[in-house]
Amino acid sequence: MSGNYNSYESPFCTRYASEEMQYVFSADKKFTTWRRLWVALARAEMKLGLPVTQAQVDQLEAHINDIDYEAAEARERITRHDVMAHVFTYGQACPDAAGIIHLGATSCYVGDNTDVIIMRDALKIVRRKLINVMNNLAKFAEEYKAMPCLAYTHLQPAQLTTVGKRATLWLNELLMDYDDLEYRLSTLKLLGSKGTTGTQASFMELFEGDTDKIKELERLIAEEMGFDSVVPVSGQTYSRKMDSQVLSVLGGIAQTASKFSNDMRLLQSFKEMEEPREKKQIGSSAMAYKRNPMRCERITSLARYVMIDTLNPAFTAGTQWFERTLDDSANKRISVAEAFLGVDAILNIMMNVTDGLVVYPEMIRRRVMAELPFMASENIMMDAVKKGGNRQVLHDRIMDYSMEAGANVKERGLDNNLCELIEADPLFMVNKEELESVLKPENYTGRSEQQVEEFLNEYIKPILSANSDILGENFEMKN
Repeated sequence: MSGNYNSYESPFCTRYASEEMQYVFSADKKFTTWRRLWVALARAEMKLGLPVTQAQVDQLEAHINDIDYEAAEARERITRHDVMAHVFTYGQACPDAAGIIHLGATSCYVGDNTDVIIMRDALKIVRRKLINVMNNLAKFAEEYKAMPCLAYTHLQPAQLTTVGKRATLWLNELLMDYDDLEYRLSTLKLLGSKGTTGTQASFMELFEGDTDKIKELERLIAEEMGFDSVVPVSGQTYSRKMDSQVLSVLGGIAQTASKFSNDMRLLQSFKEMEEPREKKQIGSSAMAYKRNPMRCERITSLARYVMIDTLNPAFTAGTQWFERTLDDSANKRISVAEAFLGVDAILNIMMNVTDGLVVYPEMIRRRVMAELPFMASENIMMDAVKKGGNRQVLHDRIMDYSMEAGANVKERGLDNNLCELIEADPLFMVNKEELESVLKPENYTGRSEQQVEEFLNEYIKPILSANSDILGENFEMKN
């Protein structure tokens, strides 16, 4: 925790999000990107014949990072305009280029283009961490692809699956998020240099109506900032649907994370699986024996925040008037940043949890065997029919025995004795050895093992192979 005890500080900064992601949304990242955009604008204007010299561009480039923030803040107090305050401050550092900074541009040239660049850079961090979570779960699914466990529908025991197959359900949702993220990254566009209402009127004046030069100006700026293209049309700003679309990707990751963390919390309650735990970690101040799933609970909590936060840019996009209104600004600078900081924290914790999942095979098998007689009853009945039994009579008898065995478990706290009841009934023509051969959990998992192998080989491993250079990242929980 920082030393500031007298004013509010965001827990995203003091407790949850990484320094890497925090920097992407920092003032320094923002304002140095403004300067990079001014350099790109000046360079492009020089190449296209406007009165901008190489010496001026060089001077601007040499002073991208040495921002005098105190001078900028002092100037903003006078002008009440952050962009013009930074134009002035940049000009003081670059006196030979002061007259051509921001030439032809409006505030959204630096503001909106920077916002797009920041979202792109933040998405790249999210992408890297998402792939590492996928890698952890892929290894886990491979290791436990054949281990039978109870599946649940309606949170009631259902036919068996495997521990690894369940992990592929989590992994498949991450794959869906990865596909969404890849698409959004590949289609993200700069605003470009569109002018005050998106008509590029100021550049028509500067370039004396030369449309080709105006279009080339945008292409050169986009290229320098690492983009393939700019938005085709706009008002003063890029459409705020872009923010909504990006946060929709983040909201999708939050949904996946919430599903994973809730499943893990239930499995920990069943004592089948656990999140990793520090040796001296305290579960409860009063109940020393407790092993609370605090990491997954934190994922659930942060995911809920991010999912709800995605409504902010949706409403902002839907309430912009004509070419632009300023009711977006205060909201988007909070909602977009916090969605990214939240997902960053979520993926950090998921990296930690998925890298150290604890499995309890004996408890898993014990829970399977408590329910397996019910699941095996149809196979037992079919075997008896093959030996000459009457299917309807056997079905009625199994139903009666199932009710009796269920009452033994629920009402009397006894073990499931369905198999003993069936074995004692001569109608079923089955002995203990034959029953034991039927009661093998591995016989009731369907194609789970093959499904895991197919899914990993066809969908996941190609992604991991293509991104092998970024695999192996981990995260150590500090609080």
